[in-house]
Amino acid sequence: MERSSAMNNREKNQEHLSDIEFYRQAYEQEKARAASLAGRLADAKNEADNLQFQLDRIKNNPLWKASKPLRQGMHWGLRNYRRIRNLGGPKGIARKLRQKKMEAEAKKLHGTASFPSPEEAKRQQEAKFQRMVKFSILVPLWNTPLNYLEEMIGSVQAQTYQNWELCLADGSDQEHNEVEERCQAYAKDDPRIVYKRLAKNEGIAGNTNQCFAMATGEYIGLFDHDDVLHPCALYEYVKVINEQGADYIYCDETTFKGDSINNMITLHFKPDFAIDNLRANNYICHFSVFSRELLEGTELFRSGFDGSQDHDMILRLTANAKKVVHVPKLLYYWRSHKNSTASDISAKPYAIAAAKGAVADHLAKCGFRNFEIKSTRAFDTIFEIKYEILKEDKISILIPNKDHVEDLRRCITSIQERSTYDNYEIIIIENNSTENATLDYYKTLENQDKISVVKYQGDFNYAKINNFGAGYAKGAYLLLLNNDTQIISMNWLEAMLMYAQRPDVGAVGAKLYYADRTIQHAGVVIGLGAHRTAGHTHYKINYDNLGYMGKLCYAQDVSAVTGACLMVKKELFEAADGLDESFRIALNDVDFCLRLREMGYLNVFTPFAELYHFESASRGSDMVDAAKAKRYEEESQYFREKWKTVLEKGDPYYNPNFSLDYSDYSLRTVPVEKQKIKS
Repeated sequence: MERSSAMNNREKNQEHLSDIEFYRQAYEQEKARAASLAGRLADAKNEADNLQFQLDRIKNNPLWKASKPLRQGMHWGLRNYRRIRNLGGPKGIARKLRQKKMEAEAKKLHGTASFPSPEEAKRQQEAKFQRMVKFSILVPLWNTPLNYLEEMIGSVQAQTYQNWELCLADGSDQEHNEVEERCQAYAKDDPRIVYKRLAKNEGIAGNTNQCFAMATGEYIGLFDHDDVLHPCALYEYVKVINEQGADYIYCDETTFKGDSINNMITLHFKPDFAIDNLRANNYICHFSVFSRELLEGTELFRSGFDGSQDHDMILRLTANAKKVVHVPKLLYYWRSHKNSTASDISAKPYAIAAAKGAVADHLAKCGFRNFEIKSTRAFDTIFEIKYEILKEDKISILIPNKDHVEDLRRCITSIQERSTYDNYEIIIIENNSTENATLDYYKTLENQDKISVVKYQGDFNYAKINNFGAGYAKGAYLLLLNNDTQIISMNWLEAMLMYAQRPDVGAVGAKLYYADRTIQHAGVVIGLGAHRTAGHTHYKINYDNLGYMGKLCYAQDVSAVTGACLMVKKELFEAADGLDESFRIALNDVDFCLRLREMGYLNVFTPFAELYHFESASRGSDMVDAAKAKRYEEESQYFREKWKTVLEKGDPYYNPNFSLDYSDYSLRTVPVEKQKIKS
């Protein structure tokens, strides 16, 4: 009995020692990893200090100081050279001229030319809906110029849908009593106009809240005192309330200058509701209308967010809304003048801090912790959001390969040398290589614990190869990666993982460049391009371009991302049955993303994970010969048949006012149904 007890104690002690050894080894590994990262950081700091020392020596040199006029002239020349270069040379200049021409033509579709004819206006006025909801339009006034005031009120009175009230709360000072006089005259003639002179100016938030206290409508609309509404705005909104049950609605908008809305400056055509876009950038802005029920138990505007009170409100209300609907029509005209934020955000510098606070408050309420919000180079109120990496799970990087050893070597070396995230494995999926150099390179990888080579011996089928490789993955995340890529940003894995880890996110894609630093991938739009299947936005735009409305500078929701660099949870990959092997070469990544979208997940593009993609180096272009062109057309036809209904609805993240013939957000100049496919 004593002998048996002693043996049990020895076994327990051995188990305890094994546990201690396990944790000791884990500790030593983490310690070594931390030391490695610290060493790399120290090397980078030393290099930065050395460069700063050399720069200081140059700047303190008398010859450098004396050459200032010459350098200023040189910089002027370089700036203009870059402007031409950023356009992409002769082709880029031609593209820019074509864009300008199309924009000028597109403007003719909007403005007063889009106002309804007397017959159409009469039809809309007489239209009967099941819910003839009452809109309360809130307008805070403050020293409003009378011509702006009259245009604003006139645009409400011109609405073809008549069941509205206009709530005016006036915080003007004593030197602007004419505002009250004019409003009182309007209210006397039109009982739908409700006016209140405030005892004191309470700021944007306070004055708007005073408007809300006067409101009796079922739906609330927010309108600035110097802007103009399209005559059909409320009609379009009541339609989507009845047809879709919308409880939060917004539309497209434009800035204009002078006395005519036809003097349009920037036309902003927006995507449908996209939460990641909204967190990074208040793209919704005007003309927000929402059900009064969304405000139950909460404030309209919070004074702590003055300057960005609308962003705060939109984040709060859309989080509670059952149906957010975007009306893809230009129905709001935002006047640009010296005192408006439409002219310059610096007119209200406190708006930047308020916007960051609004986003931070929203993220905290959504359960996020330890995030960081930074202004981007696009605009002070367009943000990069860094989410906390919750768990450093292993990422399995799948790289199909057939020969092209130098491409593969460059890819793997860049992963090893530039990645700050350490918990990954690389699985090379070998597919019928014949060159000795390739096989010799594989041998050099045999003793590297993070790299393995598995053999797939069938004919080339990108979908099937990746599905095969995924079966060997030990990671919680899969990262599909082409062998002709090269890492640029050191935190590329973290930048993708911070989104892939979210329970609402499916696939995450990176920003990819060609060797000449023009953009190869910045998100995929379905229906775009000659084949009307899918295309990449901002294609061949220069790397430092801000993109349409700053889109190249913030993470956003998209319909799909390219499989050349795509991260997804392994369990989601398996739940979606991997890539559809019917798409041997093309569109398997888009198809995969659309299936994730059908499952209720978001697909996200982040510009903060950057790589080179020397596209087609591995297998050549699909269009170089008739056989490949035929194969691509067959896969395109299958895609169009499989996703027919989705394609007919259009990409929710790509406004129908954009042309499907170009990838640069060119505006259409003819109705959508009349657009022709360009070869």
